[in-house]
Amino acid sequence: MSIAFTFPGQGSQAVGMGKDLADAFPEARAVFEEVDEALGEKLSRTIWEGPEETLTLTANAQPALMAVSLAAMRVLEARGLVLKDKIAYVAGHSLGEYSALAAAGTFSVADTARLLRIRGNAMQAAVPVGEGAMAAIIGLEQADVEAACAEAAVGSVCQIANDNGGGQLVISGARPAVEHAARLCTEKGARRALMLPVSAPFHSALMRPAADAMREALAGVKKHAPAVPVVANVTVSPLTDPDEIAARLVEQVTGRVRWRETVEWFAANGVTTLYEIGAGKVLSGLARRIDRTVATVNVGGPADIEAFLSE
Repeated sequence: MSIAFTFPGQGSQAVGMGKDLADAFPEARAVFEEVDEALGEKLSRTIWEGPEETLTLTANAQPALMAVSLAAMRVLEARGLVLKDKIAYVAGHSLGEYSALAAAGTFSVADTARLLRIRGNAMQAAVPVGEGAMAAIIGLEQADVEAACAEAAVGSVCQIANDNGGGQLVISGARPAVEHAARLCTEKGARRALMLPVSAPFHSALMRPAADAMREALAGVKKHAPAVPVVANVTVSPLTDPDEIAARLVEQVTGRVRWRETVEWFAANGVTTLYEIGAGKVLSGLARRIDRTVATVNVGGPADIEAFLSE
């Protein structure tokens, strides 16, 4: 029996997240102050007061979600949690992989905040607004979705960006190609093919300029071996070497988030409980649809922390 900590990605953000942690625990408030100082702005005010459209901006949502996750981690650690003594692995969904690495000590919180701000800005700048798109395909086999993407991508870009499990795949690329692929998926029998309200075609080859920006940014940051292995999005393998971790983070910008396989890997390697650390319950919901033999627990507020510590 072992447990893993998972960290949420974009889409889990909500105005007011983490405020109860900051009010209840000085260690949590210190994380938000650390992030504010690293970014040179009061991101915490946007997190707690909004407006929602400002928090949802990629460059804000990414460090904001990390801040909430690390605030919860710092409270747990202040009350006796030693990661390597209790946790077998960490993993995160897209930007959540950075939260996982900060939690495991590969990056400092300040450096992680700056990396995620660079990542968010670079991803937004890689493709002019409106030229890229993403769509969720529900209820269609992966091979059929891949075939639709291949047909639609002739002379363009369209690929699977996220394999979220539970029959949900997200495709990404140039808007005309994604719209074409979505129609093809419907014709092939998908239950739904839903265009997503996103500002850029994340995790596609169109993000190559952002990958280049992250390669440069990661090269200039101090890195340490994580206290426990991180299961990487793009390889679904446990990593401990800081240079390989950085290389996979670069690859992740244009590569697929293999979350279904990650949960399946945990189940196959003795993990019996996944704790989702931070805002929302998205990853817990996905895990339940992927493998119900793995228990899921959310740790996002003061009551959750007390429950975890009392186990």
